[in-house]
Amino acid sequence: MEIRTYTVKVVPAEEGGYWAYVPALPGCFTQGKNLEEIERMAQEAVEGFIQVLAERGKPIPVERRHSRQFTLNIQVKTPVRT
Repeated sequence: MEIRTYTVKVVPAEEGGYWAYVPALPGCFTQGKNLEEIERMAQEAVEGFIQVLAERGKPIPVERRHSRQFTLNIQVKTPVRT
């Protein structure tokens, strides 16, 4: 057995709660009411997704990580429309 790490993107849902997806595993996504639940649900979703791939004899994607890859959150002022 091999241990792999996957990035999970978490997005606030318009109706409340969160949804999450795994870019390295297209089609792997889930929802949750709060951050604790979305973390648990994401873990289950990834494990289940990989299990199905293995059962079907499909290759299990490896997430490519770049040593210079990072995320920035920036805030900018925008004009107010009237």
